[in-house]
Amino acid sequence: MAIEAAPGSIVHRRLRLGMVGGGAGAFIGAVHRIAARMDDRFELVAGALSSDAQRGRASAEELHIPPDRAYASFEQMARAEAARADRIDAVSIVTPNHLHHAPAKAFLAAGIHVICDKPLTTTLADAMDLADTVHRTGLIFGLTHNYTGYPMVRQARQMVAAGELGPLRVVQVEYAQDWLSTPLEKTGQKQAAWRTDPTQSGPAGSLGDIGTHAYNLACFVTGLHCQQVAAEVSTFVPGRRLDDNVQILLRFREGARGSLWASQVAAGNQNNLSLRVYGEKAGISWRQEEPNSLWFTPLGKPPMQVHRAGPAATEASPQPSRLPPGHPEGYLEAFAQLYTDLADQIVARQSGTAAPPSSLLVPNVEDGVAGVRFIAAVLESSRLNSAWTSLS
Repeated sequence: MAIEAAPGSIVHRRLRLGMVGGGAGAFIGAVHRIAARMDDRFELVAGALSSDAQRGRASAEELHIPPDRAYASFEQMARAEAARADRIDAVSIVTPNHLHHAPAKAFLAAGIHVICDKPLTTTLADAMDLADTVHRTGLIFGLTHNYTGYPMVRQARQMVAAGELGPLRVVQVEYAQDWLSTPLEKTGQKQAAWRTDPTQSGPAGSLGDIGTHAYNLACFVTGLHCQQVAAEVSTFVPGRRLDDNVQILLRFREGARGSLWASQVAAGNQNNLSLRVYGEKAGISWRQEEPNSLWFTPLGKPPMQVHRAGPAATEASPQPSRLPPGHPEGYLEAFAQLYTDLADQIVARQSGTAAPPSSLLVPNVEDGVAGVRFIAAVLESSRLNSAWTSLS
């Protein structure tokens, strides 16, 4: 297990971070590194940055990682770091989807907290195995559904929980992009290539890449539990091996109904994630491309009352807001919020104290299992000609 500070002691240092994946040419690895540094809570000190050892060492040198902590594989890294007195406190796993399960399990076995990109795994069996491992080790596991870090998303969650919308009736969530409208993967573009390759991405394309974000966002804000889905999974680009468009009806245990659309072939859309939630008393809406505004529309009152992000804006948003009102905060800050929340959890664990309640909003391994379960149910529903399919 991890080396922890004595109960009640205070950890006065940056947390030591390792990284698996994220070497030269990797988009999400750079995002994770920026997020980890933004609030000065982590220092990157070790990495197995590529499956190609030479490329991994070159990337480590560019990132000022000492040569003795630039590892040829995640297995070597987990063993070596576990044996060090100055071992890493946590590892970030930023590999393609098929390489989430094995590294995560190796570092948990080494007693090291894990921060993993989504989706959790490519199979439900692997997801449940990771959940069992987290529960058995008692270690911290964070899943970077970064949209949960936006101030106005957390404000929306608080408003729903406080009953400001009344009992919920309708949930509409969309995530539309257009970057895969052509067979970009055939040009050698790295991000397109692995996301459309079932051996690396798993059985889902746009469903796993952005559909899981939309699903997580809807559940995070509303607190609802999806019981059944009726889905149509489509592939529009000829020759593509995975889906690039999904349309899903949702039935929630609490009685609400919803729909989810995720597409990477929606011409004219860059990163258009949006959520609308309607209850008996009011509705709310939020768009990732205009993230500092949350629209509140009470029944029978003037519409479009707006909450805006900023330290003094709301009860829920001061902690994740870093700038005064009117200064835009966005994708990187939301990602950084998850890293800061996880740092708070890790420091509390090392100090033998309770973590701040707000830090516990980070998606965890159970949320990861829920996402993989959602993928499996959607694919099965589509295979059965859009039949209603249970998530159990």
